[in-house]
Amino acid sequence: MRLYRTDQFPLPLPAGHRFPAEKYRLLADKVAAFAAPWMEPAPAATRQELAQAHDPHYIEAMLSGTLDPRLQREIGLPWSPELVERSLRSVGATIAASRCALLEGCGVNLAGGTHHAFRAKGSGFCVFNDVAVAAMLMLSEARARRVLVVDLDVHQGNGTAAMTADEPRIYTFSMHGARNFPFRREASTLDIDLPDNTDDAAYLAALAQALPQVFEASRPDLVFYLAGADPYHGDRLGRLGLSKQGLAERDRMVLDACRRHDAALALTMAGGYAVPIEDTVTIQAETVRLACAAFGDAELRGAASRINGS
Repeated sequence: MRLYRTDQFPLPLPAGHRFPAEKYRLLADKVAAFAAPWMEPAPAATRQELAQAHDPHYIEAMLSGTLDPRLQREIGLPWSPELVERSLRSVGATIAASRCALLEGCGVNLAGGTHHAFRAKGSGFCVFNDVAVAAMLMLSEARARRVLVVDLDVHQGNGTAAMTADEPRIYTFSMHGARNFPFRREASTLDIDLPDNTDDAAYLAALAQALPQVFEASRPDLVFYLAGADPYHGDRLGRLGLSKQGLAERDRMVLDACRRHDAALALTMAGGYAVPIEDTVTIQAETVRLACAAFGDAELRGAASRINGS
């Protein structure tokens, strides 16, 4: 099992920008307390890998800094060489996590989950769609036969749904807030809309009902799990009402389903905008710890268990 980090490739943003870029460094530091020997720098995705899911003209415009200003504004992040490098590393991390998962059971991207990017444009802080690229690549390389995307970010995975709609080997499941971005949705294979302030009990009941359905329908050998921290009740962009304990139980349910169905797991962090930012970091570090405890080798499982005091 390997964990791929991108925090060495910082994203410079204007003062006061609402995207919490610093969470990646804080998360890597927290995860290093139990998984440092298993952490590696993320490789950069190549143009050829991006072209598995993205339009070549969009790729070139984004990499060269010639993207139409209107489309750059839709991404919500100012163009810079650092943004390009960071985006390539984020996609590369999910590709590497996928390959690791198919060999060893699980791989982790300590970033990723950029599910609002479309084939020919980015959106909502997402430049390239790491999960769509990695899923298409694993299928094209015949490393996987069937892929399931479990998207539990608070925002619907519209870009992923649109980009994979014509690929019958990819099943997309998104459970998200009904009254949240994006306001123009794309149809996932299964979408579940949740009302504002949905609490732990209601959320977990909906997930418990859906997971058997999506695993039985998709029969995946590879699962991409977007473990967004933004359903948390303290998330400033979330609108749902989950506790930290509820989010940890959500993660256990997904991890257990992967193990029961003998599916490899590529884990990505997706969104999280809590104030203070330490809440997001704590939630996502626990997601990673649970994955290490479930899928790591004996040494990593032991390290992950000890950090929880058990």
